[in-house]
Amino acid sequence: MAAEEEGLTGPDEAWPAPEPDPRSGSDVRPGPEHRPEPRSVPELLLGRPPMARPLPSFDAEAAPAEPGPLFVDWLATALAAGVLDPQAFTLSTVDADGMPDARVLVLRDVDAAGTGWNFSAAADSPKGRQLADHPAAALSVYWPQLGRQVRVRGTVERAADLVAAAEFATRSPAARVGALVGRQSEPMASLAEYDEAVAVARRRLEATPDAVAAGHAVYTLWAHEVEYWQGDAQRRHVRLRYTRTGPVRTPEWSRTLLWP
Repeated sequence: MAAEEEGLTGPDEAWPAPEPDPRSGSDVRPGPEHRPEPRSVPELLLGRPPMARPLPSFDAEAAPAEPGPLFVDWLATALAAGVLDPQAFTLSTVDADGMPDARVLVLRDVDAAGTGWNFSAAADSPKGRQLADHPAAALSVYWPQLGRQVRVRGTVERAADLVAAAEFATRSPAARVGALVGRQSEPMASLAEYDEAVAVARRRLEATPDAVAAGHAVYTLWAHEVEYWQGDAQRRHVRLRYTRTGPVRTPEWSRTLLWP
């Protein structure tokens, strides 16, 4: 997926599956010209109620004393269940005017013991500048097939450049080329301009395989608060909040069950 905003569902999923074509015996989705007339947004949404499917249970009393291991367990469960892009999460920050900002990123690692979520970004991108000015953020992830959501809030710490360089080397060639292009979120005249920049970056990477994008940074969101949310078709959602009671990176937490 792209480094940033990427839809996790396609536009076709807003429409019910078509009836099989009796002439061909195949179940083929009709083209856009055969779609029914658009209905109002409330009508579309009411026709697809959330959580209307079998979902796993969550025994909050049996949850571990620390939130990190539980996240790793839920992530592994999401992978085993075939959740698409389970490592995708939303990172929320604030800009210089205090306005919230959010985008979808890719999780790189989890420090389960210290309860830190690792991700990478360009330091000169909007999110990088926002984190430099206000090193705090919120992270949220939702796994639809399981009806599970995790919310994290805390402070953000930038790792040393050597750590960022080592992480950059683990990325796919396409991801490294994209990062070498840089200029994220700046105005662009055309896609042809981008394609030309990609060609230049690809030649650079071929000539210098260990090249690292300028400003490539690795960040850790050290959690101060983590909430686990298990959805339920009857709205008997289970919410468990962990609150850090000791210094960052120490396993000292309190747990609270929340009303749905």
